[in-house]
Amino acid sequence: MLKKFIIFFSIITIIGSCKDGNKSVEPEETVEVFNPLTNPLDGPPAGNPDGKYPIPISAGLADISKPAHIIGTGTPESCTAEDFINAVAQGGVIVFNTGGEPVTITLDRPAKIFNNKKPDVVIDGGGLVTLSGGGATRILYMNTCDKNQVWTTSHCQNQDSPRLTVQNLTFIDGNSKNEKEFDGGGAIWVRGGRFKIVNCRFFNNVCASTGPDVGGAAVRVFSQYNNQPVYVVNSTFGGKEGYGNTGSNGGGISSIGVSWTIINCLFSHNKAIGNGANPAQAGTPGGGSGGAIYNDGNTMTLKILGTLIEKNEVNAHGSAVFFVTNDLSGNIVIDNSVIRNNKGGSWYALPGISMHDETRIEVTNSVIE
Repeated sequence: MLKKFIIFFSIITIIGSCKDGNKSVEPEETVEVFNPLTNPLDGPPAGNPDGKYPIPISAGLADISKPAHIIGTGTPESCTAEDFINAVAQGGVIVFNTGGEPVTITLDRPAKIFNNKKPDVVIDGGGLVTLSGGGATRILYMNTCDKNQVWTTSHCQNQDSPRLTVQNLTFIDGNSKNEKEFDGGGAIWVRGGRFKIVNCRFFNNVCASTGPDVGGAAVRVFSQYNNQPVYVVNSTFGGKEGYGNTGSNGGGISSIGVSWTIINCLFSHNKAIGNGANPAQAGTPGGGSGGAIYNDGNTMTLKILGTLIEKNEVNAHGSAVFFVTNDLSGNIVIDNSVIRNNKGGSWYALPGISMHDETRIEVTNSVIE
C-alpha cells in the first residue's frame, strides 16, 4: 500500500533547473478565454473551475469570423454527420447553426483532414455541439504521414500544416479499438502540423484496453511541427464519475515525443486499464500507465498550469502522470495546480507522478498529495 503524504510546493525545483540560464525571457502577452455554456444539463462543464492561469494569445480561441463551412440551417436536425465529415475533408473554419439548441451529431466513421486542403482547420461548436463516435468509431483524424490523406512534403513528420483547432465542443463515445495501424486516440488522433484544444469536454471515449505503448483514450498525438507544444486550455477529461475515458495507457491524453502545455484543465475519473506496463512484463499484454496523462519520448516538456488532476486510476504506473524521457532530456513544469487522490500503481517520484529520478521537474504554488 502506498503511504499517503501531502506536499505543498511554494517555489522549488527538483533535480536540476528549468530556467533558461542567464537569458532574460520576456513574458508572453495573454488573452481572456471565455468558456461558453456547453449543454450544462449534460455533464460537467469544460475546464477547472478554480483555474485562473494566464493564457497566452497563441493558446486562445481561434478566429471564426469568416467560416468556410456552416453546418446546419437553424435546427439541430439539420446538422448532419455527413455534412460535418465533408466539411472537415475540405478544411477551413467550420461552425454550426443549430438555432441556439444543443445537438449531438453521431458519426459512423471518423472525420478525416486532408493535408492538401486549407491549412488552418478550426472546428467550433459554439458550446452547443457534441460530436459522438456512437461507441463504434473514432471521431477525428489528422495525419501528415498518411498517404491516403495526401503526402504533401518529403518531411511529413515535421511540417507546419495542417493546423487543427477544436474549440467549444464535446467529444463523447469515441472508440478506436477497431483501428489497427493508427491505434489509440479514442476521440482524436493527430500526427504532424499543429494541434490545439480550447473549451472542450471529453466523456466516455475508449481506445485499446491492453498494450504496452497504445493509449490516449481521448486524444493521441505525435510529431508536432518544430516540437512546438500542444495547447490544451479550459478543457475537461472525465470530470465526474461515469464520464471518464478508458484505455490501456493515458486515460486522458497520450503522446510520443510531444510537448504539452495544459492550462486550467480538469482530469478526473479516467483510467489506464492495461496490465504489465511498458515494456510489457513477461506473461502480460502490457499497459496500465498514465491515469490522466501518458508522455513518452526524449526532448519534450510537460507543463501543467492552473490544472486539477484527481481521482484517476492505473494498474501499473503514474496514476496522474506517466512521464518517461528516454534520454533524460525532457522536463516537467507544474504551477498553480493540484494533483491529488489518484489511485493505484507504483514507481512514484512524487504522489501520482511516475518519472525517472533524473528528470527535471519544477513545481511552484501547487499541491501534490
